[in-house]
Amino acid sequence: MAQVEATTERIVAADAETVFDALADYSGTRAKVMPEQYSEYEVREGGDGEGSLVHWKLQATSKRVRDCLLEVTEPADGELVEKDRNSSMVTTWRVTPAGEGRSRVVVTTVWNGAGGIGGFFEKTFAPKGLARIYDALLARLAAEVEK
Repeated sequence: MAQVEATTERIVAADAETVFDALADYSGTRAKVMPEQYSEYEVREGGDGEGSLVHWKLQATSKRVRDCLLEVTEPADGELVEKDRNSSMVTTWRVTPAGEGRSRVVVTTVWNGAGGIGGFFEKTFAPKGLARIYDALLARLAAEVEK
């Protein structure tokens, strides 16, 4: 089993605190900016950053749907970590200042991939697919916080 990693980043025309607060707002902003690949979105505990428990289904491909139950932590300033109780998947969001009134958002997801030929294809294609999904999410987030 090889570890699979997908990373996407975007510069957003809003300060880092505003962007981080929007990302951590699972009961409001986050629900609004999720692209169509996410379904059955539900906040089960909390709803604002650390201590939240959030559920969704992520349809990465036409045949691949992940049922995710995510525990949210904030291990450092500007960092949000979502650990899936149903798999090895961990997503880390980092928001840092990027000049006056701008911020850089970097999202990295890692998980233990399949072995064999299936693992080869997963490691080759899954990061690209996830990057497209995160690009859409970050574009919607930017549109929301840049208002």
